[in-house]
Amino acid sequence: MRTRITELLGIRYPIVQGGMHFVGLAELASAVSNAGGLGILTALTQPSPAALAEEIARCRSMTDQPFGVNLTFLPARTPPDYPGYVRSIIEGGIKVVETAGNNPQQWMPMLKEAGIKVVHKCTSVRHALKAEAIGCDAVSVDGFECGGHPGEDDVPNFILLPRAAEQLTIPFIASGGMADGRSLVAAMALGAEGMNMGTRFIATQEAPVHDNVKQAILAASELDTRLVMRPLRNTERVLNNAGVERLLAKEKALGDQISFADIIDEVGGVYPKVMKHGEMDAGAWSCGMVAGLIHDIPTVKELIDRIMAEAQQIVRQRLAGMV
Repeated sequence: MRTRITELLGIRYPIVQGGMHFVGLAELASAVSNAGGLGILTALTQPSPAALAEEIARCRSMTDQPFGVNLTFLPARTPPDYPGYVRSIIEGGIKVVETAGNNPQQWMPMLKEAGIKVVHKCTSVRHALKAEAIGCDAVSVDGFECGGHPGEDDVPNFILLPRAAEQLTIPFIASGGMADGRSLVAAMALGAEGMNMGTRFIATQEAPVHDNVKQAILAASELDTRLVMRPLRNTERVLNNAGVERLLAKEKALGDQISFADIIDEVGGVYPKVMKHGEMDAGAWSCGMVAGLIHDIPTVKELIDRIMAEAQQIVRQRLAGMV
């Protein structure tokens, strides 16, 4: 399937793996790339630029196909060594970077000079237009359904994707609620040139996370996510658990007076506990509403092959038969 995204990223299928904390490691990224999509390593999961360089080399030993790196720019009292991470990306020969969080403008000259394609994650049309204006090659448009940070506008993809199509000239990828061939065909009908999957890729055999995480996604319905940190305007969609219930109780009790320090136990250092050790009630971890559409734990290749076969069947048979 050829789209502007497959041409831009040098991949066979318009399927991109989202950058996910303590999930985007070489095992998953290489499997996605080998199956024809674009695998993504998550830079800030690595404790240092040197560790990222090692992970890039490890991934390169596992695939000869293109893969990218997610670099999320977060406000922090002690910011990560972003110059070091960018150097590791460039020196590692990475040609696609998914940026997220704050505006990546200050890093664009270094990335572009190295011939790197930049795909910025956006939760609104205005942010997508800004990404286009600063020279991003594509954007990943995240609807309100998505796991992680959906922004503060609460616009779902059935509205957000066609709005993006009306405004953008660069290609964009649909993110949030993407799980199968139906998702891909629907996203492309609404103007996207591919799709980004996060939660769906966690529930695969190669995802390097504890089996408790995969089973929790399998058991969840579309009703089992919650929005946390709304009072702090740092909204995150997470899978409900005892830690999330504690967090929401604090938000309700403290109201507008809440601070990040009040909820640090429920959000700080949670990912290693959940993803590595399977402590499912440790606190808040990102999960999309798409959990309701996830019913098995296939290999990555089985999943991608199934998605593409389903998409082709929908386009060539179901839809073609209606006109």
